[in-house]
Amino acid sequence: MCGCEASACDLTQQTFFLWATKGHQLKDPSRVKAWLFTTLRREFLNARRHSKSHPHVELEVAGPELPEVQPEVVSHASVAEVLRAFEQLDDLYRLPLTLFHIESHSYKEIAECLEMPIGSVMSRISRGRQKVFQILEAQSTQDGEPSVIPFERRRTV
Repeated sequence: MCGCEASACDLTQQTFFLWATKGHQLKDPSRVKAWLFTTLRREFLNARRHSKSHPHVELEVAGPELPEVQPEVVSHASVAEVLRAFEQLDDLYRLPLTLFHIESHSYKEIAECLEMPIGSVMSRISRGRQKVFQILEAQSTQDGEPSVIPFERRRTV
């Protein structure tokens, strides 16, 4: 189906991974072969749909189409400035932000650690981020240099 040995290996591995995680749900053990082939076909079709909507393009080929970024747009807040902004936050926001952005925990892990609902964790991270932006913006306008301050957004649950 794939026409490529590497893709076929990936599909087979994904199929058996799904079998390992969901195979216990199969009620009739005599249907294992049909389940595996159906899952393999479904994974192939999903991969094909994904590749149509997200085609692989080499960077060298797409280079001329990419927008140019001006040097003044690429000004970043230093790590020290961000950490000083974190220190000015209330503990209510500082702890979830630290766990998420510095220690790279997922929302679910933070919720379990802080013993609170995942929605509360997400809103505190969002509000904390806004407060950090406000603090950094206030610091940059005091210095007389307005800057763009990027903050990595990761959605992990």
